[in-house]
Amino acid sequence: MNRRTLLGALAGAAVSVPVLTACGSGITSLDGGGSAGSGGSGSSKGGVTIGTANFTENQVLGYLYAAVLEAAGVKTTVRPNLGTREILIPALKGGDIDLLPEYQGALLHYLAPKSGATEEGEMQNALAMALPAGLQVLPYGMAEDSDAFVVTRETARKYGLSTLADLAKQNGKLVVGAAPEVKKREVGVVGLKDVYGVEFKEFKSLDSSGPLVKGALKKGDVDVANLFTTDTDIQANDWVVLSDPKNLIPGQHIVPLVADRKADSTVRKALAELGNVLTTAQLTELNRQVDKDKKDPEDVANTYARQHGLAK
Repeated sequence: MNRRTLLGALAGAAVSVPVLTACGSGITSLDGGGSAGSGGSGSSKGGVTIGTANFTENQVLGYLYAAVLEAAGVKTTVRPNLGTREILIPALKGGDIDLLPEYQGALLHYLAPKSGATEEGEMQNALAMALPAGLQVLPYGMAEDSDAFVVTRETARKYGLSTLADLAKQNGKLVVGAAPEVKKREVGVVGLKDVYGVEFKEFKSLDSSGPLVKGALKKGDVDVANLFTTDTDIQANDWVVLSDPKNLIPGQHIVPLVADRKADSTVRKALAELGNVLTTAQLTELNRQVDKDKKDPEDVANTYARQHGLAK
């Protein structure tokens, strides 16, 4: 099934099936309170609270969600920069937020680490089965952003690095820099060891494709950096993205993750329209405007929405 066929097939509904092990952190509320129920038929009339992760692109996506929902008549609140998936998913279940921008492969690895799904349609179906009760994924969009393990051109030449498999030839010699959670993730240090036999000299906890990890790569404080493929600094600095011949890193189309309690037809339609318009190249440019031009992510998102007929 191709992507367009799948979008149409999933536009009407999504399945959510309870998974007892999906969220093991025990966090149910960002404010320390109990979890909120997710019953009811789903209505956005009371407004929708959008949460975002702690990196530029996810914040831009959160404000894009807000822009298209506001244009559809839905009152929104954005809570940006809340943290990692380990915080966001429990917050979504607990009622602190109602909606967040997600990434197909990364979300699936979080919920079902042993899933072998790699094709977009397979991953969408696997996600629907793996999600905790009360949550659902809406149709994924055209834009995607994958994890990448990056080295400088000089490091690539020095150690003969072009693929992730090449890293194993330098076991115990290289330092990797990434956000703290990457140390324990399958699409991270764990998977690199399991799939490619890679063992690093040291792991440095930095940030998610942000100034800390990129600065460390430039200075030589780390040899390998975990960045996002939509990061414009990769091309600007002539960095080398190590290829992934064993497909450790799955596809990462942008997909809205929403609580059942808010997933009415208005929300579905507005987010589907955005997904059908926003491309990877456009998302990369929006990231550049925030990171390089130092524009406000909300302003960038609102301007894009107006320019593409998604908001007035």
